Amino acid sequence: MSEVAPPFLIAPNLAKAGIKHGFFTRKGGVSWGRDDLNCGLGADDRAEHVQENRDRVTRALAAQRLVSLFQVHSTDVVVLREMPEWERGPKADVLVTNVPGLALGALSADCGAVLAYDPEAQVIASAHSGWKGTAGNAVRAMIEGMETLGALRERIVVGLGPMIRQVSYEVGPDFPAFFKDAVADHERFFIPAEKPGHFMGDISGIIAAQVAGEGVDQFVDTGGDTYADEETFFSARRGAHRGEPDYGRLISAIVLAEH
Repeated sequence: MSEVAPPFLIAPNLAKAGIKHGFFTRKGGVSWGRDDLNCGLGADDRAEHVQENRDRVTRALAAQRLVSLFQVHSTDVVVLREMPEWERGPKADVLVTNVPGLALGALSADCGAVLAYDPEAQVIASAHSGWKGTAGNAVRAMIEGMETLGALRERIVVGLGPMIRQVSYEVGPDFPAFFKDAVADHERFFIPAEKPGHFMGDISGIIAAQVAGEGVDQFVDTGGDTYADEETFFSARRGAHRGEPDYGRLISAIVLAEH
């Protein structure tokens, strides 16, 4: 197969800190007879196509190895102190390491993908923060996991990738209550929807507030609505609304340079 460099977005604060990372789009891959960059090992896709896509991401980041987790919408953390033998790890949603050359990936298709870096401790992290993970405060788990390797929250730099945005995310009447312990004044992140009793939920806003609440002030949200921008992003909710059997998974990843 001919080499294609898949496009990705960056968080300016992470780029300024000098860390290699990317919030990859759906472009630049080989899945489903198109150029889709599906990186989900659990998606309904040919294994060799997923592997080629992930290899392209690995090369784009100049990484030795790319790993991701069997994501289950939890706040569980895996801390890697050496290069693992696996590519798809255990059931968890946060990865932390200080191993150079090891790219940490977070898969998403509407959920929040969070990448973080402490430039002094040389510790990186990736987190998958969907609504359940956000309700449980996956950001806090990520930061605490980084601290086990010597990171300090006042030095940590955090970027949030494209995800479903408030304008696209209608939720039911009971949904806001899930976040009452996740963030202060949680009602402010839910505005009335056109449908009576329903709301439009701002999960990205909650994630940003959680980062600030942990004492981290170096945060950038890259923007982008995965549901609305079909040309650029996969979306689980868009696929469900159309009755599609499956959907692709975007990947966001971060890697420490090898010296």
